[in-house]
Amino acid sequence: MLTPMFPKIHLLCLFGGLACCTSLLAQETPPPNEPAPAEDARTGDSPGPARFWQADLAGGSFMVALDRIASISRHQYVLDGALIIDEVTIDTVGQALTRFYFITPITDAAAATSLTGIANRGRELVDKAAQRAGTEVQNMVVKKYPDTSHAKSIEYRVLSERDLTALYASVRNAWESGRGRQFRAR
Repeated sequence: MLTPMFPKIHLLCLFGGLACCTSLLAQETPPPNEPAPAEDARTGDSPGPARFWQADLAGGSFMVALDRIASISRHQYVLDGALIIDEVTIDTVGQALTRFYFITPITDAAAATSLTGIANRGRELVDKAAQRAGTEVQNMVVKKYPDTSHAKSIEYRVLSERDLTALYASVRNAWESGRGRQFRAR
């Protein structure tokens, strides 16, 4: 007589446990299905992979874990007396230092002179040569070996000051908030 009761007790316990689990699951309210915010067309900034900041640029892509960022900075300097470099630097825990920069000829910062016309003509010639060669020279990093070859340095050239400003705001926002962001240069 104990043998037939034993399986019934097990079945009752099993069904009772399932009923409790089902009622507990029914009490949890699923999170609302909010669509992810779309990319901000003005800045190229959008939510990105959790815990990471990512940049997609004409010259390549860069991704870093937010908890690996040690510092970020933005500064300007004059290179060889001819160029103004506006640079965002991301220092990470590890081996690499990442630089994003925008180049302005120093003549653009000065009052309009005959040198400005020469600089503009030089830019036109570089653009035409790049088109003929099938390359995007304007997107490439500028280096003068060995002076500007930085060991363990990752570099990207940004084509507008507005994009560099948006990039800095994106990485700063991601780092301060701890939420992943993705930046795309236009």
